[in-house]
Amino acid sequence: MQLHFSPSMRSITISSSNGFIDVMKIKVAARHFSYRTLFHTILILAFLLPFVFILTALVTLEGVNKCSSFDCLGRRIGPRLPWRVDDSGRLVRDFYKILNQVNTEKIPDGLKPPDSFSQLVSEMKNNQYDARTFAFMIRGMMEKLEREIRESKFSELMNKHFAASSIPKGIHCLSLRLTDEYSSNAMARKQLPSPELLPLLSDNSYHHFVLSTDNILAAAVVVASAVQSSLNPEKIVFHVITDKKTYAAVENHNGIRNYYHGNHVTGANLSDTTPRIFAAKLLARSPKYISLLNHLRIYLPELFPNLDKLVFLDDDVVIQRDLSPLWELDLEGKVNGAVETCKGEDEWVMSKRFKNYFNFSHPLITKHLDPEECAWAYGMNIFDLRAWRKTDIKETYHSWLKKNLRSNLTMWKLGTLPPALIAFQGHVHPIDPSWHMLGLGYQSKTNIENIKKAAVIHYNGQSKPWLQIGFEHLRQFWSKYVNYSNDFIRNCHILES
Repeated sequence: MQLHFSPSMRSITISSSNGFIDVMKIKVAARHFSYRTLFHTILILAFLLPFVFILTALVTLEGVNKCSSFDCLGRRIGPRLPWRVDDSGRLVRDFYKILNQVNTEKIPDGLKPPDSFSQLVSEMKNNQYDARTFAFMIRGMMEKLEREIRESKFSELMNKHFAASSIPKGIHCLSLRLTDEYSSNAMARKQLPSPELLPLLSDNSYHHFVLSTDNILAAAVVVASAVQSSLNPEKIVFHVITDKKTYAAVENHNGIRNYYHGNHVTGANLSDTTPRIFAAKLLARSPKYISLLNHLRIYLPELFPNLDKLVFLDDDVVIQRDLSPLWELDLEGKVNGAVETCKGEDEWVMSKRFKNYFNFSHPLITKHLDPEECAWAYGMNIFDLRAWRKTDIKETYHSWLKKNLRSNLTMWKLGTLPPALIAFQGHVHPIDPSWHMLGLGYQSKTNIENIKKAAVIHYNGQSKPWLQIGFEHLRQFWSKYVNYSNDFIRNCHILES
């Protein structure tokens, strides 16, 4: 920047070599001119002009709308004052307006959403999209992503269903090796129990447990945990009912076959359901629910005619505390001592009422049941067989099974619990929840401290501890009762993990 004084000192010329400000002349009236005034003028101009240069350069380099006046420049760079209009705010409001419009309109037929963000940027650059087209592209990408995530979730649930329904190779190996041992080793065919212990099978001074299973490894854990947790293990008698997987007559019903073994994804309208509801439907379609072993519990009074009381156990439980006090519980004339499952906040397990199991759009269900009635848990039940024999529980159970078959299996989610909820109505005595903790096969967020305090923990749900899909941090409470030094378990590569 250069200053030129005229010979008469009546004008000052300020020039800039950068081209932004060429010449600025200041004429000074002769009569009022003073060196003090000149000096102050030069100082002010020398201070302001660099800022003018910088601001002008910024506007030019940023490629914003051309400003031909300092007024324009001030609106863009100057301080935000209450009476000024914020261009960026107006731009955002305009874009919101476009988004709202696009959200309610149909995506144009010829518009193909890009597969990635980089593709979107490339297409914007090449095609010069306007804001409306850009909004449609974003919406199309989001909807496409949502569909893919949803389909992936349903596929994951279906794969988990197949994994939960299968027999792990190690357990299958164990069954085969034990079968071979039974056929080749005379000692393995020795009568159990020995003749001198037979009277104990009907002695009511002992604590009788009944376990119905076809999983030898799971059964071993139940028995081992019960014996190790008991204060008087010599008083325990286990009745193990086992058989091969049997589908028998119920498998002849086409509706049941399709219900359990059909492809539940292909042809299904997944947009009408949620992953959680779909998972619950898959669980109800587990093939174990048509195993006769699961329905045998309704015949306990006939199977054990000389017993007064017994504890029935599922094979996916672990006993952590002495259960002998259960035989001292006063069931107040009721048949079934069970933990209620409607008193907790856990939506998967402990907040279940009849409405969670039954189809209340069916007239028979609506007529006979209350949707808000509290459900209870199978898996660890103390049964008073004397009181049971005075009821028509078994007949009621069979009657409702037939009604459901005639209704094309539409009255409830299939399984043994829904018909039992009906058959045992009025015959259930609630017991303290600490006796039976459920849900270890449903969710990984189970409270570890509560697990340690529970008398019986139940891995109900798909994620059984002997499966790869079992929750790793919950498996330890089950696996510690597996004898990994046993030759059969070691040879079948059932490894501790």
